This record gives sequence, structure tokens and C-alpha cells, in this order.
Amino acid sequence: MPKKVNRRNFIKTASAAGAAISLMPKSLFSSQITKRIKLGFIGTGLRGQWVLWLAAKYPEVDIPAICDIDDRMINSALKILKDAGKPEPHIYKNGDEDFRNMVKNEDLDGVYIATPWEWHYPMSIASMKNGINVGTEVPAALTVRECWNLVNTSERTGKLCMIMENVCYRRDVMAVLNMVRRGLFGELLHCQGGYQHDLRHVKFNDGKQPYGGGVEFGEKGYSEAKWRTQHSVDRNGDLYPTHGLGPVSTMLDINRGNRMVHLSSTASQSRGLHKYIIGKGGQGHPNADVEFKLGDVVTTVIKCFNGQTIVLSHDTNSPRPYSLNFRVQGTNGIWMVDNNSIYIEGVSPEAHRWETDKIYLKKYDHPLWKKFEDIAVGSGHGGMDFFIVRAFIETLKGAEPVIDVYDSVSMSVISPLSEKSIKLGSTAVKIPDFTRGKWKANKPIFGLNDHI
Repeated sequence: MPKKVNRRNFIKTASAAGAAISLMPKSLFSSQITKRIKLGFIGTGLRGQWVLWLAAKYPEVDIPAICDIDDRMINSALKILKDAGKPEPHIYKNGDEDFRNMVKNEDLDGVYIATPWEWHYPMSIASMKNGINVGTEVPAALTVRECWNLVNTSERTGKLCMIMENVCYRRDVMAVLNMVRRGLFGELLHCQGGYQHDLRHVKFNDGKQPYGGGVEFGEKGYSEAKWRTQHSVDRNGDLYPTHGLGPVSTMLDINRGNRMVHLSSTASQSRGLHKYIIGKGGQGHPNADVEFKLGDVVTTVIKCFNGQTIVLSHDTNSPRPYSLNFRVQGTNGIWMVDNNSIYIEGVSPEAHRWETDKIYLKKYDHPLWKKFEDIAVGSGHGGMDFFIVRAFIETLKGAEPVIDVYDSVSMSVISPLSEKSIKLGSTAVKIPDFTRGKWKANKPIFGLNDHI
């Protein structure tokens, strides 16, 4: 997600948005109210609670079971369901593996997974093997082997494994996707995206106050600091590629007439987290001796079958404003998100000069945003969360998936492959064809359906 949600802001936002959403006609939430869906939740932390709150707005969605190991988070989730008028669900909280009992014993159409990264894969596999469709937070898997196992399990069971990449539905991104499909940029040549987000305050805290205070992590940490920081200790690569890659994948028709062929990654030195510890805790703090493998800036270059290049950036450990670094460039023009600028040859008023993208984003606003604007705006992350939750629910009700298992693993596999490339001195590494050739005949679908 582009911005982290602290608990006080979550409650305030949810209350305000909930009041607005309660006034909306039910038809905005569903196209097929007659079909009921049983949806379970694995992980009811801050992100899980937000999606639970959104899903509970759907009158046709039943939530018969939730799973977590934190009583505080479970209690918050129960309050959300009670406030939404939903019955109290079965609760699975007996240790890390109790999710297996939930997916084995409960009659569910789908599960939503919002847990630490390393749990997404085993939870997805267990769910699909028990006949349950999956919506998982990013990334879907952490190794190439896990990615292949997700594909094989989804194909064997016929169950969905959808990565909940909400940035694909960001309003400006969808407007640019609309421009791409209308030929405004000509033939695409190059795209960029990334996760450039100062997360030092999220990766460290004193365990007493959310997102701030000290420089503890692991068992002494709070929320994501309990697990996310350890990845920076152990790994050096693009740890979070999907926010940048997902949106440009739809523009480049990845897995649908195009595919990513190989990548090369490089990393800067690691300085930011150590410097942060010294600044907050002093030279004598025990964590001052921790060695972090993750380079502060990781850059990945991807080559596509149809010729285009993609550049991804990962930058979460140094002081900087938030940016997903989007750039879309074709034979007729270019759009860049950071300065809200666009240039279209023969259309822009002055040659070789940027103009603001404001008029273009309004003119080419995606039809989905026009249709659901009133309700989406209050639903989290600028409205993106409404669309990704809706897409998952509509797919559970029978709609063709706009993000499938092949998309899920194609986005996720960048992490382990970037780690491999860096270990090999930035050597080019092949990207598997998870579709086994089906990409050649697959047609684009994302954002082309009335509902999703």
C-alpha cells in the first residue's frame, strides 16, 4: 500500500467513510446481489481490518471465519463485523498453523490473506488444496519454486490465486492506461515504476507506541516491525516490486500478448537503517551492530519480449518523499508522475516543453472511476482499495479474473530473481514463462469489464 495506516487514523477514516458509504445504494457494491459469497480472513492486523471493513459492506458477502494469533487484532475485527451487522464468525487463533484448520473445516468460497510475507505462499497453497479461492496481499511468494507451485496448484485445483495489487486501480494510472489503449503515446517503448517510500519509522519502534519512538524490531517491535525489518537484514534485492510493476504490466499487456524475458538488478551500499539506529538510539544501542544486506537503492532493468524495457526501483531506507516513480514513454510522447507532467508530440502546445497532466487525466478518466467515483473515494488509499476488493468479490461470484495466478507470480518473482542477479554481479537472469506459452494467445482483460 502506498501509505501506512495507523490505528487512530484507521478508526477515524473508517468511521467517516463508513457514514458516507452507508448512504450509497447497495447496487454500487454489487452487480449480482442474488449470489452469496462466503469469505474467510487470514490475518486481521491493520491491513486485514481495513479490507474486512470494506468486504463487510457487501450485503451478499458472509464472513463465517477469521484467523489470527493476536487477540487485540481479533477483537478489533469482531467489532468491525458487529458494527456492520454481520454474525460473529468462527475464530481460529491456536498458533501459527491454525489457518490450516480453518481452510480444512470451513465451507468458504474464498479467503483473503493479510499476513507477513513469508506466510502468503503456504496459506495460499493450503487454501487452494481445500477448494478455496485466494486473494493474497503482496507478494504472493518469495522464491521461484514457490511461484511455480502456486501456478501448478491453481491449475490442478482450478482455484483462483489473485494478488491484491491495489495500485493497478490508482486513478491516474488507470487514466494513463486508457490513454495507452487509445494510442495517445503511440507504440510503447519504456515504462518505469517503483516503491520509493521512507519506511524507517515503520521498520523500527519501541513496541509501545505505533510507528515511532525507538529502534527495536522483531519480537520487541510493533506491527510490521515485528517481521518486515528482518527482510532488510537477510536479503538484498527488490523486496517489494509489485506496486510499480503491476500498473505498467497492464499497459504492456504482460501475460497477454507480451511477457518479461530477463532482468538485471544492482544495489547501492546499505547505510540508511544503520544511520537511523545511531540517530535514534545512539552508538551504544544493541541494534547498532546489526548488518543490513539490503542496499538503500535497488534498481532492476527488465526486457520484454515485444522489445520494451521496464525499470523498477526499491528505495525504502533513506529520507525521501513518497513516490511510485511512474513513467510511460512511447513513440508519440511521455508521462511522468513525479512532476505531474506529460508531453504528446503534435498535441502539446509547445514543442520540447512539459505541460501539466491535469487536463489529460480528467479527459481520459477511466470509465470504472467515472462509474464508482462517489463510493471509491472514501474507501482507502485514494479509492484503490474499493476496486481491488470489488474485483476479488466479483471474481468469486463468477466473473473472469482480471488478475490471475500468472499475473500474481510474474509480479512476485521479481524479488528472488533480483536477489539472484545482484549475487551474480548484476548478471542478466531469465524470467520464467509461467503461462507456458499461453501469453501468446491471451487477450488483455484488465479494466475492460463494466464492473472490474
